[in-house]
Order: sequence, then structure tokens, then C-alpha cells
Amino acid sequence: MLELVLPDVARHSAWLASHREWGPGLHEDGFGLGPDDDVESAEGFSAWVSRIGSLPAARMWWIVDGDAVLGGMALRTATDDTILRLGHVGYGIRPSARGRGAATWALGELLPRARAVGLSRLLLVCRDDNVGSIKTIERHAGALEKVVDEDHGLVRRYWIDL
Repeated sequence: MLELVLPDVARHSAWLASHREWGPGLHEDGFGLGPDDDVESAEGFSAWVSRIGSLPAARMWWIVDGDAVLGGMALRTATDDTILRLGHVGYGIRPSARGRGAATWALGELLPRARAVGLSRLLLVCRDDNVGSIKTIERHAGALEKVVDEDHGLVRRYWIDL
């Protein structure tokens, strides 16, 4: 059964299994993972979980199914240039769990949480070639604002009214 859970050090092994599946050098949306974060050691993982749990302008959840960590989801609540560039929501699903509806389910769970913190609409961005994210956003009534050419390629900008 799918759940959105707060990051928890008790899920270290399950989170590492998900992390390793992404492979080296791949960007893991939704986890708030920085290049200098030590997630391998228990101490480093604990420090990272503590840091992402106390971010003032973002809330993080893991998408889990039983003991397995399928992905991560971030809700950015600030209104600043970061939001305009990255959007209010970031999420990622581990490769073996893609195409089974986990992201669509998780975004649906996130919408009332966004409303509860006072947001009236959400900006979501994804690469123009990310068919899975496009379908996920459009299933939740995401309205395409425009496609922009950024340094890393074409990016779609969607708005979801809450």
C-alpha cells in the first residue's frame, strides 16, 4: 500500500536501496539530496534526514510501499526565484517503480497538503522529454503555461489550481 511518509532514519537501508538503483551521477528529484551529503554512513544519513526535515521553505516526504522506498516528493513553499525556476513540487521515482502510478498517486496526495499550507496554485516543471512526468501533471489538471529553452534543454511549465 502506497504511503507518503516523513523521512526517517529507520528506513536507511530501504532508502539506500532506492538511491543505489538511480546509479552514480543521476539526479534524484524529490529527495533534497546535495552533492556533499553523506547518506552511506548512519551518522551522515541521520544528519541529512535532520537537515531535510527542518528546511524552512520545503517539506519532504518519501513515497513508500511497505518497506520499499519508491521515491521522494518535495513541496517548496517559498515564493522566490527558486520556485520560478524549479517549481513548487519536485518528485522522483526509482527506475524499477516507474510506470505503475506511484508519482500520480503521490501528487494527488500532495495537493491537499499544499492547500493546507496556504498555496492556491502550484507551479510544476519537467523536461520536455519526460513523458511520465507530463502524464502525471496532466492527470492532475496541470495547465501548460509554456515550454522554455533552458541550459539543460526544453522544460515544460505547468500550473495546477488548488
